[in-house]
Amino acid sequence: MTAATKLLDEMCHLTAQSLTAMDTSEHFQVLKLLGEGSYGKVMLAVHRKRGTPMALKLFPRESTSLFSFLREYNLSLSFCTHPSLTRALGIAYSTPSHYIFAQQASLFGDLFDVITPEVGMEEDCCQRVVSQLCGALSHLHSLGFVHRDVKPENVFLCDSACRWVKLGDFGMVKAKGTRIPEVWFSSPYCTPEAEIARGNEDSWSSTNDENGNFQEDGDMRKTKKQRVWASVEPSTDSWALGILTYAMLTGSHPWAETASDCCSYVKYRDWFESAKGPDDELDVWVEPETESTQGATDLNGNRQEDGSPVAPQFACFTQLACSFFQSLLDPRPQLRGRPEDALSYLGDHWMMEKERMRQEKERKKNSGKTAIKSVKEMEGRGER
Repeated sequence: MTAATKLLDEMCHLTAQSLTAMDTSEHFQVLKLLGEGSYGKVMLAVHRKRGTPMALKLFPRESTSLFSFLREYNLSLSFCTHPSLTRALGIAYSTPSHYIFAQQASLFGDLFDVITPEVGMEEDCCQRVVSQLCGALSHLHSLGFVHRDVKPENVFLCDSACRWVKLGDFGMVKAKGTRIPEVWFSSPYCTPEAEIARGNEDSWSSTNDENGNFQEDGDMRKTKKQRVWASVEPSTDSWALGILTYAMLTGSHPWAETASDCCSYVKYRDWFESAKGPDDELDVWVEPETESTQGATDLNGNRQEDGSPVAPQFACFTQLACSFFQSLLDPRPQLRGRPEDALSYLGDHWMMEKERMRQEKERKKNSGKTAIKSVKEMEGRGER
């Protein structure tokens, strides 16, 4: 346990004794709903005396323990001092139905809202976001905390161009080294090391009696598979950052789920293994210059036959980007790159020129559709 994690526990016990009851409407003017999830909801509000906008995060008391609420509040208040981490504002209270704390309001939505499906974001915009998230995660990791829930919905925008973003939602944060039950879930954000826990749920199984005789269905007993325990490690955040970056660049995911029976993930894993040479150098091929070209070319322009080891979903990226992804998406957690290491891959192109041109064309097409829709909406309101 680090000094920061120990201090966090102490702060939770202290604030539990001083948490006051308040009427929200008496102190805040609630304007609109900003977000909603399994934790509860976030409302945009204005403090009646100060006149400052803020976000109120509401946790239902019936499904939230006081300690988990105070832990997220104190973590956000005292340890999220990095400019790209959402910080609490020193206001926490309870109502008969909710625990509530105030935090910085991000008025431009979240990252999910600006990722165009099957197209993604502009490359320079993506690199700005990655740079900020690397700093935010490195800060948390240096204090001994792991976020464990890095995804587009938890990255909040402070402007429309992603020049300033904030990582938020600290409900899943755990101290590094904490032993927790391993959980596998069907998502690319799930790490490869979690697959050992796949299918680890209650199941019906037949049993034999003491003489080895098979028991009838009526005597079948419900048995639980052995629980798998794992240590919370920063490498979980590195994996999620890699998947998030892929989503930002392409508007899609590299695979549906991180599992040994998922074809697209297996292709990536095979490419990863074949790409690691004696000196740990990548063996990356680039896409052909023309659509009629069937084979790929290597970095020297030499033709490669079909079936080259590059995973097809990564063919649109430059060698620099492939190195970035293979660092963060290393199937071996102990060798996975750290967020601060990922900063060395910023500054040059990540997308192949042909793919950049295709994406730009799609963005212009989508932009035109949005403009037409906006004009029609204005006409419908009599604004023209």
